Amino acid sequence: MILPQGTLVAVANGEKFELYRNVGTATEPRLASEDVPDLDPSNFSAGARDKDKISRFTPGEGKDRIGKLEESAHAIAIVEWLNQKAITNQLDKLVLVADPRSLGEMRRHYHVKLKDALLCDLDRNLAGAKGPQILAELETL
Repeated sequence: MILPQGTLVAVANGEKFELYRNVGTATEPRLASEDVPDLDPSNFSAGARDKDKISRFTPGEGKDRIGKLEESAHAIAIVEWLNQKAITNQLDKLVLVADPRSLGEMRRHYHVKLKDALLCDLDRNLAGAKGPQILAELETL
């Protein structure tokens, strides 16, 4: 994949969120780390799809389900931040890399302006990876 200069690369999973920008060229990209905003993962709308109530879970199962809700809320908080950047014209080129579960949740919340800025979204868990490893994964596209 050709990564235009200035493209924002967002890397996420259920717990982490990292931002990079291509400060190189399209043919010789180089990712530089960007500051990550403080997010408020308070949107638990993903839990509305669950028909069971947490109080009905067997011991241990509730904790697992709560963890998944927290991961979904984190993914939604990320995409809401990205949506706001796209809506206010602060984001024009984006590559989003997230684990499959988070990416699936994020896709449900893409604003049309974010879709316009999105060059691709990739279902890989690369949170914590270094720039060259991220670029290597993107080159396979």
